[in-house]
Amino acid sequence: MNAHIGYGELLKTNKSFRKLFIADWISYLGDWFSVIAMFILASNESDGSPLAIAMVLVCRMLGIALTDPFTGMLADRFSRKKLLIVANLSAIVVILFSVNFELLNNLTNLYIFAFLLMFCRAIYDPAHFAYLPNITDENELLTANALSSMSWSAALGFGAALGGFVIAEFGVTTGLLIDSSTFVLAVLLIMTLPEGGPTKDTKKSRNHGVFSDIRNGLQIVINTPRIRRIITAKGLWAVGGGAQVFLLILIGAEAGFSSVAAGVGVLYMARGFGSGSGPIIGRYLWPDKSSWPSLIGPLVGLSGLFYIIISQIEWTMILLPLIFISHGASGANWVFSNTMIQQRSDDSWLGRASGFDSLIMSTTFALSVLFSALILEFEYASLRETIFITGILQITAGILWNIFGLPAENEWIKSQTPN
Repeated sequence: MNAHIGYGELLKTNKSFRKLFIADWISYLGDWFSVIAMFILASNESDGSPLAIAMVLVCRMLGIALTDPFTGMLADRFSRKKLLIVANLSAIVVILFSVNFELLNNLTNLYIFAFLLMFCRAIYDPAHFAYLPNITDENELLTANALSSMSWSAALGFGAALGGFVIAEFGVTTGLLIDSSTFVLAVLLIMTLPEGGPTKDTKKSRNHGVFSDIRNGLQIVINTPRIRRIITAKGLWAVGGGAQVFLLILIGAEAGFSSVAAGVGVLYMARGFGSGSGPIIGRYLWPDKSSWPSLIGPLVGLSGLFYIIISQIEWTMILLPLIFISHGASGANWVFSNTMIQQRSDDSWLGRASGFDSLIMSTTFALSVLFSALILEFEYASLRETIFITGILQITAGILWNIFGLPAENEWIKSQTPN
């Protein structure tokens, strides 16, 4: 087994990855200005309705779920670098158009805005997922995935906290304009990257119809158990995790961190730093990829356990380390799963594998958010009770993976080990 390259060494020696890492961090940082802005706008327009706020997240996830099979196919047909550029430019247009024409003054327009921004992200993510193995070696891939997750997580941590305070002080429009400027900087960096994939053989798929490519990609995922199992496993966290991401907004509003925007920003900061630290710790604790499938269940269960604790304690600054640990476990699970999918997939259908992976994750996420919002909107349970339920769902999901998914994984891994 090749030793995984170190973080500093990868950033120092792989110029292409270093540029992509910086571009990602800049654009992700701005993303959270927009996310916090949308939460605040939805709350203001609905007098704090949990369902109205949740629909921002639901529409964001629908922007991925309804388009990822198509955008995943694009990553197998066209230049992945160009798709990264197109995605960022599209986001700039959506933001500036909405701000210039003052369109975000009602919930309907806000939900459309949330959907369109995530449609741009749906172009970016499969292309990014498929591009990463094109610019890294096998011994660099896990480290590259961990650093990419850290980039997203650090941007979430800093962006959510900074975005919350900036919006509280200067308003929503300022936050959105800052977001658009980060996309410009990201484009300038991405333009200097090599083309990457897809390969010439992969581009031959352009001879097939669009829907034929999408259908073929789905058939490949369904008929390839080593991929299907991991894609399904990634969705397990979202059973409760989607709701938890939404419920953090309501916890931030109640916890009393000076203002709603600041409260949400601080809790999302803890989530981001946890998501980024988990993969770093996991990479050192479990470098052997044969151990990763056995970690899926415990990591999902650990995520749920800490939200159960959150539901039972007084909401003070102690929330921050608990959120940090919970999302650290989910972050490690995310990076291990992504790396397994990339290593087990062929370049010719890697984009579509990413698309269907994201489809399952985002659909589960959206349903989880909607379920918890309806519970709260119609007062079937309190906020604390709903948080408790999400933790139980994750622990149950982790147990189910150990019962039904792990044995098949162990058999497959055993079959791949030389005698």
